[in-house]
This record gives sequence, structure tokens and C-alpha cells, in this order.
Amino acid sequence: MQRVPFMDRLRSGVIVCDGAMGTLLYSKGIYINRCFEGLNLQSPNLISEVHEAYLKAGAEIIETNTFGANRIKLVHHGLEDQLELINRKGVELARSIAGDTAYVAGSVGPVGKSLEPFGPIALSVAKETFREHVFALVAAEVDLLILETFSNLEEIRLALETAREITDIPIVAQMSVSESGTTVFGVTPEEIAKTLTEAGATVVGLNCSVGPKETLDALARMRRATSAPLCAQPNAGLPQIIEGRTLYLTTPEYMAVYARRMIESVGLSIIGGCCGTTPSHIRAIKSLVKMLQPTQQPKESLEVEILDARSPVEPSFTPDYSLSPLAAKLSSGVFVKSVEISPPQGTDLEKTLAGARLCAEAGIDCINIPDGPRASARMSPLALAVLFRNDIGIDPIVHLCCRDRNIIGMQADLLGLNALGIHNVLLVTGDPPKLGDYPDATAVFDVDSIGLVQMTQRLNQGSDLAGKAIGKPTSLFIAVGADPGALDFDKEIERLQRKIKAGASCIFTQPVFDMDLFERFQKAVAPLNTPVFVGILPLSSSRNAEFLHHEVPGMHIPQDIRDRMERVGSGPKAKAEGVAIAREALEQCRGLSQGVYVMPPFNNVQAALDVLKD
Repeated sequence: MQRVPFMDRLRSGVIVCDGAMGTLLYSKGIYINRCFEGLNLQSPNLISEVHEAYLKAGAEIIETNTFGANRIKLVHHGLEDQLELINRKGVELARSIAGDTAYVAGSVGPVGKSLEPFGPIALSVAKETFREHVFALVAAEVDLLILETFSNLEEIRLALETAREITDIPIVAQMSVSESGTTVFGVTPEEIAKTLTEAGATVVGLNCSVGPKETLDALARMRRATSAPLCAQPNAGLPQIIEGRTLYLTTPEYMAVYARRMIESVGLSIIGGCCGTTPSHIRAIKSLVKMLQPTQQPKESLEVEILDARSPVEPSFTPDYSLSPLAAKLSSGVFVKSVEISPPQGTDLEKTLAGARLCAEAGIDCINIPDGPRASARMSPLALAVLFRNDIGIDPIVHLCCRDRNIIGMQADLLGLNALGIHNVLLVTGDPPKLGDYPDATAVFDVDSIGLVQMTQRLNQGSDLAGKAIGKPTSLFIAVGADPGALDFDKEIERLQRKIKAGASCIFTQPVFDMDLFERFQKAVAPLNTPVFVGILPLSSSRNAEFLHHEVPGMHIPQDIRDRMERVGSGPKAKAEGVAIAREALEQCRGLSQGVYVMPPFNNVQAALDVLKD
């Protein structure tokens, strides 16, 4: 595999770095009085084993074992004359393991003694120390440099400026903060971000000293001060002395939870670990990153001749009411009630059809049928839609995602739905395969949801994607999804505008728990003059709330809601509390929406009906 240039990879999604070198060497019996960098020459196989463990765990950046390979530190071990050889060997060992799979980052730490005016090292000596260290790594052809674990802002700025005099390769510059959120010298995260960005860092960030929570808090402050990519390599919590051994007790699962929060809340670009982290931690982080982003990113919206997707929005709502009961009800001003029922994962339809009958008897207007939610393998939503319509007599809304079909297959399904008398479609990009039952399955993503809307609207106008006439146009009522709590809210609204411009006629939101977010969303979409279905999800337990918040992309459940669920735990009381929370959200949103979309967990249709009962 030929690696793309590092800067191209940086722009394409989150990159996972490796974890602690010293922690693994310590676990292998190498005590802290040894020169770890000297092991590049004395025990190269040991260093290679550590690199290989991190590569197998999923790291895309392998750091060289050269953190302290500068003259001031090496002199204590009598190795100063081997400085160039130690650094070159460190790069060779990392490169031999990384191959074309990962990038090799030259690790550069502080000089090892305090700089003037706080210590004995003159700035001119420090500059020469950094110049010698960086030059050795660059000469050995590292892909990037990582300046890390600095607590003195002036020292890392000196290191960064010196490195920039030598090379133009990417440089990650990281400092360490204390539990108070500042460096030991009182420098704030905002000052760190601003100074390092101005000094020429490609990526700025934090590593070492504190665990993931404090790192996240400081990163949030850095994000306000810079638009540069951010990096985090926190410790696995704070060290504890147990039976004479220094141990870090933060679990891989907990690190992954905070990795998710960092990625979602500050737009993190590089995530890895420092002291106490192991390949298990990196493996958990890698799995989380795979869940959040497809291995193959959805392509830009397929360009067709229908519309200029970036032109000003001129919304229209002109469906063929005679063919879609849903469209007709929206047009007449009826508050439409919809319940989601997922297709079964096997052949037994009894419970699924029973749930649909309950909905019909309760006067529910339509049923949403998701398409392989969370990349799970289920019965075709198209087949289930026909059963709901013909056997139950309820109007289905079929979800179609871009993950599993190429443009030929998607067009075929759209034509088939229309022929079978199924006229409501909700078009989504789809969850990546890494999230679901078959993580190694191939994702197609010929287009994203915007491209799929364009394709469907083309069919509604009487021609296929290639411009060939199809005879009588389809009459597909197009719905799309939106997330009122999207982290990049402006981008979410811009994409929604493009969907409406491309032909979408109504909007279904992600579950809403925060009224302020929904009101902001409504104000932003009001100019589109497009019906909105508010998403409502009745929680079933505290664990269900935590799982949805931490592990399901696009879900955000406020802390106060999770606290309410935690107080009741699980069981009947928890289910009742979940329904109560959902009813409160629906009551608050009813006046701002044209319909409701209830998504009961575990296909618990009765919970949805309890939310909707008058």
C-alpha cells in the first residue's frame, strides 16, 4: 500500500497515534535508570516489538524511540557521541515496522534541564541542542516531527522555530498541563494554542501529565484560540503506586469514551496516548475512530444537472398528494405521527407485524423502516414496507442509505418502490460497516445523501441519472435527516439547504432532548419552508442512555437527562421515566414541528404509543 502524503491524510479524517514507549519497556523489565533511547543500539528487537504491538493495535503514526536523544540528556549515560547513530537507528527501527502502513514521527522532547532565567541552560545552548536533535531525525527521513511533553512555552517555541529553520515537514507541537488546566508556569491553553500556531506548528495539542478528562477540558479552551488541527495524547489517568509499582489504572474503554468526546467536541485530528497507555488502549481508540468514520469516506455529492447545490435556496413543497398519504396529511396541516420499527434480523416476522398492527389500531399515520441501522444485517426494508402497506394498511416510510448499493442498485430500488406503490422515502448516507455486524464488509458510498436526493428527484422528473427517459415519472415523496445538535451546526444547515434545493420535501431530525438546540435548529430552517418531524426517543434505562450518548454516532443526551435516568436505574420505573422525558420533549416541540418521529429502543412499540397517547 502506498501511503498518501501526511498532510492529505490529516485532512481526510482522524489519525490514531501510538501509545507509551516507556510504559511497555518498563513492563518488560527495563528500569527507569536506563537510557531508553540507548536501547535503539543495545536492544533493537525490544524496540521493534513495541512498535509492532502498536502497529497491530491500529496506530497510523509510529513515534521513534528518540524522545530524550539529545546531547544534554545522553551525556548522563556517556552516549553523547552516539547521538546521530541513536536517532538514525530509532528512525530505521520505526520505519522497518511501519512500512507503507503507518507514518514515522520523530519524537523530540525538552532538553532535560531548565532554561534561563529559571535554570542553567542558555537559550543559545538549547537552540543548538534542538538543532542537532532535529537535524539527525530529518536526515533519517522521518515523515513528521512530534515535539512533546514540554511545560515551558518559551522552550517549545524555541524548539519549533529551530525545527522550522531546518525543515518544512509537518510538525506536531504538544505541551503538558496540570490538573488546574495550565502549565506549571501558569500558561493557559489559549496562550499555548495561539503561540504554537503562530510559531509554525502544523498541529497543536497536549500530551502527558493528566488523564483524558483534564486533557479534553484544556483542548476545548485551545480550540477557541486556534483553527489549527488539534492533537491529544493523554496519560491513562494519574499514576498510582501499588505494591511498589507505578501503575496507571484507566481502562481502554474509558480512554475510548473520552477519545470520542474529544473528536466530537473539539474536532480532534490526531489521538493517541502517553504514560500508562498500551496497545490495548490504542486498539480501543482505533475501534472508536473506525466507528465514527467510514474507512472509505462518502464521496462528494454526485453532480447532476438538476440543480446548482450551492446556489441560494428556493424551497418548494409540491408532492403528488394523491399517491402519498403522508404528503397529503402534511399539506392539510395534520400533525403527523410516525413510529420507527426496524426490520427483524432473521425470518420471524410475528413480533414486527404485531407492532405494526398496534400502530394502525392506535391511529398512527405512518411507520418508518430503517435501512440496516448501525450497519446491522436485517431483512430488506423494501419487503417489510410492502407487508405493512398491503397486510396492515399503514403508510410506510422506507429509509434508503448509500452504504450498501452503488448508484445502479439505488436507482433500481427506487424504481421498484414506486412500482409497488411505496411512495415515501427517507434518504440517508448510512452508518459505516465498522459500526455493525460485519466490520470488514465493503462500503460503497458512490454518493452521499445529497447525491441520492438528486438522483431520486431526477426520477421524479422522468429521467434516470444518465439522462435517459424512464417513461412515466416516479412519484416519490423525499424526506431527509438532520441533526439539531450537530457539532458543526453551520455545515449541517448548509448540507440541509442543499438537500432541500436538490428536491427533498420534509425533514426528520435525530432524537431531541435539548429544547434550546431544537429552537436554534428551527430558526435556522424556517426560511426553507419545509415540514419538520421532531425525533423523539423514549429511553429505557440508565445504561441505555449512557450507551446512546457514548457509543451511537449523532446522539447527544444532556447530563441532566442522564442523571434523571441514573436515579431510577432500570426496570419498570426507568421505562416510565423514559416515556415521561419523551412526552415532555414532544410537548415542548409540538408547536415548532409538523410531525413527530418516535424511535422506541428495541422495537418497543408500546413505549412509542405511550409517548403519543393523548
